[in-house]
Amino acid sequence: MGISTLKGRSLLSLRDVSAAEIAELLERAADLKERAGRGERVPVLAGRNIALIFLKPSCRTRVSFVVAATQSGAHPEIFGREDIRFGIKESVRDIARVFGRVFDGVMFRGFEHSTVAEFAEYAGVPVWNGLCDSYHPTQVLADLLTLRENFGDLEGLPVTYVGDGRNNTAVTLAVAAAKLGLDLRILAPEQLQPAPDRIAELLAEAESDRAAITVTADAGIALAGSAAVYGDVWVSMGEEEQTRERISLLRELKVTARLMASTGRADTVYLHCLPAFHGQDTETAITFPDICEVDDDVFEGPQSRVFDQSENRMHTAKALMQLTIAG
Repeated sequence: MGISTLKGRSLLSLRDVSAAEIAELLERAADLKERAGRGERVPVLAGRNIALIFLKPSCRTRVSFVVAATQSGAHPEIFGREDIRFGIKESVRDIARVFGRVFDGVMFRGFEHSTVAEFAEYAGVPVWNGLCDSYHPTQVLADLLTLRENFGDLEGLPVTYVGDGRNNTAVTLAVAAAKLGLDLRILAPEQLQPAPDRIAELLAEAESDRAAITVTADAGIALAGSAAVYGDVWVSMGEEEQTRERISLLRELKVTARLMASTGRADTVYLHCLPAFHGQDTETAITFPDICEVDDDVFEGPQSRVFDQSENRMHTAKALMQLTIAG
């Protein structure tokens, strides 16, 4: 087998890679997961050093990249905004050039997409977008692996995203749909729907003639025959002042057993990128008791694949680092 075309490249958005390269990432992740289940390690990054930059806090991104790097033989080092005075004392390009001289790869979790793009331009080593305001590619790779585990072929697979259709996860799912031929339905009230020209732009880049992206406020259209219902928080990080408005807009789209049953399929699974409000006693849920986007009987029930997704963040991160650094 030759060297992967991903070697030496960054992943800032799934728009950066082809359908074949996404398939290669998923195949490698599935293989690494199977080998990990047998207790095998694949330390192809032994002696390498990985930087993890967090301008936004994280649970899954942090634990997945730390464990993925370690199991691959690399040393991960974590940096918060204050650790490197990011954007305060030094420019993005200067920090990027410093990191590129001493690290073999950098995971960057921040805000504006332009920032991670500038960092990647000057770093000279692979940079992986761990989340920005526009895209969340490392999450959606884990989602795709989870769907593949449950349904096999992804082309033509009907998936319904429920919630704010403009956020980074929804948009990245739309990119994946265009690349791989998913039948994606985005169920959102009109005020929270992605711009039609943005969807048209993604479909114009489609690599599969089965790619479909439907944006609708009609639950019947969005859910009919869907293999997966994908939930998300109603209020993203940094939007807390909009909490009451979002509850008002999205209350009727809370994922319940009745909503799941409306797909008409017995094998429909529930997905969520986490964190989720599902009835647990968190400070936000106590302050806003109507904030929960999913009932506990769905989140904790047999249709839920939420924690499979969470685990798959690590396996896909491992594949991403191995293929882009070592090839």
